[in-house]
Amino acid sequence: MMKRVLLKLSGEALMGAGQYGISPDFIQRIALELKSIHQSGTELALVIGGGNIFRGVAGAAKGMDRTSADYMGMLATTINALAMQDALEKAGCVTRVMSGLEMPKVAEPFVRRRALRHLEKGRVVIFAAGTGNPYFTTDTAGALRAMEIGAECILKATRVDGIYDDDPRQNPNAVRFDALHYNEVLARELKVMDATAVSLCRENKMPIVVFNLYEPGNIARVIRGEKIGTRID
Repeated sequence: MMKRVLLKLSGEALMGAGQYGISPDFIQRIALELKSIHQSGTELALVIGGGNIFRGVAGAAKGMDRTSADYMGMLATTINALAMQDALEKAGCVTRVMSGLEMPKVAEPFVRRRALRHLEKGRVVIFAAGTGNPYFTTDTAGALRAMEIGAECILKATRVDGIYDDDPRQNPNAVRFDALHYNEVLARELKVMDATAVSLCRENKMPIVVFNLYEPGNIARVIRGEKIGTRID
């Protein structure tokens, strides 16, 4: 049983079966799973993307200034963090949202020692607004926060059941990997996480497990050490 983990959720995951925004039913289901894990003794931290609302890279591709677009993306992650906080607290978990951008009326500023204290006191900590800097993805923010809090592992929850050599939704012959080295992920340019995040994990020997979020109970299975998804280390 892992003692402390960082769960990285994509913003798209919060849509459930929808095409945009947040699915209340789906986020409630995730909150109940996280409550059960938290009650078992695992300290939980979360980083959530903002792609269900706004993605900075996509905005920049359509002609927006990249810096402005990235700040808009950080605000989208904060919306998702507040939604997850609401669902977790309704499920009975005490939570704190900590932001890389200063917005004191909605979230605490990220301070490493304060985040560690929250975890030690049994609170679920949700990190919002990425690193607080443009040009960095929430994958990189997740890797950075995982190192800072001393997490045992990054759990990367996705729509598929691991890492494949091709997109399994388009290629039925795509092959799934059970385990990979960081260098293989970088050399093959596998798009499970951006290269900066993978390199940061490699340099600090931080394992990553990529698994299917949509299979109920999978988060707990990974934390218990069951061999599901793809492990990068």
